Amino acid sequence: MKKDLQHIIIKHFTTQSKAVNLEIKLSYQSFGKPLGSAPIVLVNHALTGNSNVAGVHGWWKDLVGQEKVIDTKLYTVLAFNIPGNGYDGFAIENYKDFVARDIASLFLIGLKELKIDKLFAIIGGSLGGGIAWEMAVLNPDITEHLIPVATDWKSTDWLIANCQIQEQFLLNSKNPVHDARMHAMLCYRTPESFNKRFQRSKNEELEIFNVESWLLHHGNKLQERFQLSAYKLMNQLLKTIDVTKNRPNDFNVLENIHANIHIVGVDSDLFFTAEENRQTHKQLAVSNPNVTYNEIHSVHGHDAFLMEYEQLEKIVEGIFVPHSKSRRMKVLKFGGKSLANGDGLNTVISIIENKVNADEKITVVVSARNSATDDLEDILNKAVKGQDYKVLLKLFKDYQKQPLKEVNFSKEFLVLDKLFEGVSLLADYSQKTKDEILAQGELLSVKLIAALLNKKGIKANAVDARELIKTDGNFGNAQPILQLSKDNVKNFYKNSGKDVVNIVTGFIASNAKNETTTLGRNGSNYTAALLANYLDAEELQNYTHVNGIYTANPDLVEDAQKIRELSFSEANELANFGTTVLHAKTIIPLVEKNINLRILNTFNP
Repeated sequence: MKKDLQHIIIKHFTTQSKAVNLEIKLSYQSFGKPLGSAPIVLVNHALTGNSNVAGVHGWWKDLVGQEKVIDTKLYTVLAFNIPGNGYDGFAIENYKDFVARDIASLFLIGLKELKIDKLFAIIGGSLGGGIAWEMAVLNPDITEHLIPVATDWKSTDWLIANCQIQEQFLLNSKNPVHDARMHAMLCYRTPESFNKRFQRSKNEELEIFNVESWLLHHGNKLQERFQLSAYKLMNQLLKTIDVTKNRPNDFNVLENIHANIHIVGVDSDLFFTAEENRQTHKQLAVSNPNVTYNEIHSVHGHDAFLMEYEQLEKIVEGIFVPHSKSRRMKVLKFGGKSLANGDGLNTVISIIENKVNADEKITVVVSARNSATDDLEDILNKAVKGQDYKVLLKLFKDYQKQPLKEVNFSKEFLVLDKLFEGVSLLADYSQKTKDEILAQGELLSVKLIAALLNKKGIKANAVDARELIKTDGNFGNAQPILQLSKDNVKNFYKNSGKDVVNIVTGFIASNAKNETTTLGRNGSNYTAALLANYLDAEELQNYTHVNGIYTANPDLVEDAQKIRELSFSEANELANFGTTVLHAKTIIPLVEKNINLRILNTFNP
């Protein structure tokens, strides 16, 4: 509320354009714990926002408040008004003299006046996020966590163009705030959002389309509470976000930020596109291991950061509620040798059982068991040469059935019978056929493990990853169609029972024709890494038959030393040099979300 505003007077402030302002009033509000008694979270508001972020009328009340993800019982929440936003009655008429960096400088002065040397977090959406970027570049040590949402470190050409049109409305229209706001709503949302909401419906009373009525309403609503001078200033600030302006080293200035950077994009944002944010993440991740990227999925465009509270809450929960009761997923991946009959398989079942009993939230990715993939290739090679392959095939089937004879493998065995018979008759096979044959090893594996768990009273579901991971048609080494696969995985887990452990096939996928494809070398690990990324997992636990990563192959080098911890950049370098435990493509999905990879020995966890 305005009555709770507090004020700081800043004298003789010089802007980036060298304009001197004799006095600027910087107002702010604080929520939650008293200043100095708890970690401080600075919330930067967007174009039409203000310092009133929490409480009954708070514009981010679903995110900030008691028992919210930014809990005011645990944190001090501080929010400045951008000077000139009108909320405190202070106006700035010389709006052209100001850029986003000036506001960042004013906020840093405000923090200094409040004797705040270090923040726990700066979070802001849109313009507020851009100012957060500028603050972190001006003072690389100011915050432990930097969380820019639906924004970027620079205004894009598309955004600048729209801000230019906005300015023309504000300068030339008879109803400047009203008309500019109507136009802006087209940019904050998307055509899909409009179509989904209005569906060409009409307001019979006004005899206009509901979309027209809605735009008029938003124009009137802002006109009632927003000053023209404030709109001009905010529009000017939005189009001038650029941490590299007047700095010699261009993008490198971001690399000096010492905070953990958590970039949050919106997949349908037209102003600050998801692709721009992904590029920012990729560039920063090369030199900074503490950079993550998450994405809000919405039809609503830029405004999704104000609408998709549940998604945003989940993304930032790990920062503000590190020991949350709503635990994040752990992905467990078990290699073939870990799943061999006898001690291996029994140990894997025990590991899963113990984690379920400990109330851990897990999903499991498995390879084909023991040497199943090699066995199927051997049988295939015999079949294509016209040799007797049926003895080997029978041994293969017997091995698969041995742990639990009541499991029905008839479907998978029938596929193998038909395919091997065809290969034997034709004396030839395609990579497509080989993929279908090898896939049966993974399918047999998940079916058996799910059955063994269910027999122990653990609800388990065998999941065919071909229904989730979609790829191109490059049989033998298919490349995932990332967004489609991500949507499939998210939808599947959203509708999956909370108490069910999903046992997912590694290595296999399918193309647009639903034909079986495989993901190539290290394919099961790749599947696990993709799932970890899509599910925003806490970590990926990769269980193998070795104790971890060594300085050399311990089977060949007697004094090879175990490496206890690696950064992702170091792990990626090892992967590129051919370590058999890691593969470069499996590292990338984990780096993107900064997900820990833990390599464990199944037999010595």
